[in-house]
Amino acid sequence: MDSDIRPPKRLDKSLPEEPETIPADDKTETFKTPEEAAAQDDIGEQPPASEAHANAEDASLEPDESLEESDKSMPKKTSRWKKWNAFNRLNWPPGKKEWAIFVVALLLIAGGVFWWLHNKKPATLKPIPKVTSTSKTVQSTLTGLPVDPSVNSRTVTGVMIENSLPARPQAGLGQAGVVFEAVAEAGITRFLALYQDTAPNNIGPVRSARPYYVQWNLGFNAGYAHVGGSPEALNDIKDWNVRDLNQFYNGSSYHRISSRAAPHNVYTSIAALNKLEVDKGYTTSKYTGFARKKKAYRPKNQAVTAAKINFNISGAEYNVHYDFDAKTDSYARSEGGAPQMDSNTNQQIKPVVVIALIIPYNLKSDGYHSNYGIVGTGQAIVFQDGQAIKATWTKKSNTDQLTFKDEQGKVIRLNPGSTWLTAVTGIDKVAYSP
Repeated sequence: MDSDIRPPKRLDKSLPEEPETIPADDKTETFKTPEEAAAQDDIGEQPPASEAHANAEDASLEPDESLEESDKSMPKKTSRWKKWNAFNRLNWPPGKKEWAIFVVALLLIAGGVFWWLHNKKPATLKPIPKVTSTSKTVQSTLTGLPVDPSVNSRTVTGVMIENSLPARPQAGLGQAGVVFEAVAEAGITRFLALYQDTAPNNIGPVRSARPYYVQWNLGFNAGYAHVGGSPEALNDIKDWNVRDLNQFYNGSSYHRISSRAAPHNVYTSIAALNKLEVDKGYTTSKYTGFARKKKAYRPKNQAVTAAKINFNISGAEYNVHYDFDAKTDSYARSEGGAPQMDSNTNQQIKPVVVIALIIPYNLKSDGYHSNYGIVGTGQAIVFQDGQAIKATWTKKSNTDQLTFKDEQGKVIRLNPGSTWLTAVTGIDKVAYSP
């Protein structure tokens, strides 16, 4: 048989013919000794160079020196292989030397940036202005004392404070800007304390409302803090649209202390009441304050005509006495024969202005609760600077403010500071001496 027989050509002309190649099996085999054959079996047949190239690129991408030689004859182009090879020449991963160079370079860069920022700052940033207070003070509407303008935008808060014997000494009275005093019932007096300039964190004991305190409170457009009240007072609060802060419905704004028995143990603070006022929409108070001097002034040679003052209110336990202190231009208050103290400060209460309001008085039909004619006009005596000024008070309506005029009809301007006003039943209930 002829050994040089070629495969027949394909008869299907629509398909390309396979290239004519001589099978690799046609190669002439050389004789191998058994040892050579065994060695070849251990090594295994090696693929052609072109297959090694493809395998290295697609699989492990391991370098092959023989491949580099064969690539010299191929067109030059960028391949993943060459990129890897170039990267490999950087000795990655870096050794100690490379790491040292990297760290030094990084430190130099960081130092340069820091130096640039440090030297750049004075040229690019404006100097920070000094913080100084530039706001001018104004007179407090409530007390006439110099205050920041924002103080007059605050709401005024009125608090009913008890004055029975178990309630003494009270907390927060000495820090009130204005205080009204009158008989609640059975000869026992009670206070309406008004706050705007100050905010004591402890005020009490807080007690119930009465109509005449509500009327005074309305003149300051103030919130009204109380624990319940007489039936008439509670009806008036609704009818007169008072800014009601009744403890009955706002218990979280008040607290009870354990050192006193009920009902003498209800206390509050201006912070708690202010929060309640904000929640109710009472954020400011629009009212007319008392006419005030711009500053207190008492001539050194002016004779003191009213150094000792007495108000006969209802009995020994509730009658009031004041001693004028020329050094502080204030009046030290005593009640029931003893100095009246504020438990917050443990200091005697010392208002700078004391006023006796002569107001008609009688009992309600129940024969128990007090009745004062708050709206209208009447006599008064204003004590300040060691002097007693006979005056007339006027309050035109519930919401109008009290005004004071001397015997010549001129408005009396009060000293700036805390002012205490006490309702007495007649001019004969007021006594004073040098």
